[in-house]
Amino acid sequence: MEWQYSADTVPSSLVTDAQARSLLGKPPVTGAWRDGDPVGRRRFTDIGALDLEAGGRLPAVRIAYETWGELSPAGDNAVLVVHALTGDSHVAGPSEPGHPTAGWWSGIVGPGLAIDTDRWFVVAPNMLGGCQGSTGPASLAPDGSEWGPRFPYLTIRDQVAAQVAFSDRIGVASWAAIIGGSMGGMHVLEWGIDHPDRVARLGILAAPPVTTADQIALNSVQVEAIRTDPLFRGGDYYDADAGDGPSRGLALARRMALLNYRSPSELNLRFERGWQSDITPLGGHGRFAVESYLDFHGNKFTRRFDANSYITLVEAMNSHDVGRGRGGVDAALALVTARTLVVGIDSDRLFPLDGQRAIAAGLGGVPVVIESGYGHDGFLIEYEAVGRQLRRLLEG
Repeated sequence: MEWQYSADTVPSSLVTDAQARSLLGKPPVTGAWRDGDPVGRRRFTDIGALDLEAGGRLPAVRIAYETWGELSPAGDNAVLVVHALTGDSHVAGPSEPGHPTAGWWSGIVGPGLAIDTDRWFVVAPNMLGGCQGSTGPASLAPDGSEWGPRFPYLTIRDQVAAQVAFSDRIGVASWAAIIGGSMGGMHVLEWGIDHPDRVARLGILAAPPVTTADQIALNSVQVEAIRTDPLFRGGDYYDADAGDGPSRGLALARRMALLNYRSPSELNLRFERGWQSDITPLGGHGRFAVESYLDFHGNKFTRRFDANSYITLVEAMNSHDVGRGRGGVDAALALVTARTLVVGIDSDRLFPLDGQRAIAAGLGGVPVVIESGYGHDGFLIEYEAVGRQLRRLLEG
């Protein structure tokens, strides 16, 4: 199989000198976007206070977002794209000041592409609790200090409530489509169930109807990796000097996550037992290529993410259960009226096909299964196959 590589998936054996140099020096205390940083292509909207499902309250919420295309006079061509756990609003576009990485779906969103910005008005917000401009733990609380560990517990439904208020503020009464993968797909499901009158089409990619015990267990060890970093300081690390934040714990959490995002066959075929040293593996020195790959991406991640935000978003993902308080999964899915596309990746070991089959069955159909060696990340990488299905959804 011939593997495709994007800027964010390049293996260590293909890392350029420029990429390696970008990780030299001390890591920042947080990779969050902060007020005063280059804005890039972001826009900002304040949605006011938000009461939370578990009983907490955020007194003021800001949503950072990006747009492509133009809203039609009738307002009937708006498409909401919702990112996954570690994504952000930068769906398409180059790496530039304000955006440390290129758009995460540049092969899907753009002129003439599957989500054609010559036809559709595409909006991508950074989700509530994120760290790239929207209100989250790295944002300033009313007392002028970062929220940090004081940031309230969020659920997927809280994040969707923020997206609903955001939609109102930017003047979108209904969406022609709402599309998202992984954690974003959880948001799409909640939109279709709770706000059926506000969306015509749903695109749910590589997402489950509930977060299972196995998935919660995988998430728990990532959270613990961050919390046990002595430089985490209980979440109060923002005043530390560069290099004195919980970068090791956050990088380790990212390494763990990557093992769930990619497939065993990809790692085995890409790296085999490649060695990055003249000393033999039996000598106990040097590193296997796959170890360096994980290291590179763990360290890179600390330059663009925040440890507290990672915990907040993972815990929100753990809350996901569309059947909670609705009589079960099937009863919840029966509330969906939108035309719906459900896509699964055959090699996904994070959110296996059982989840997509359950969603599709509850909607009276079957999922589209994409064959890919990339595992869960296939929905981000298989542009042609994913794009073909999204075109079908949007043209129908």
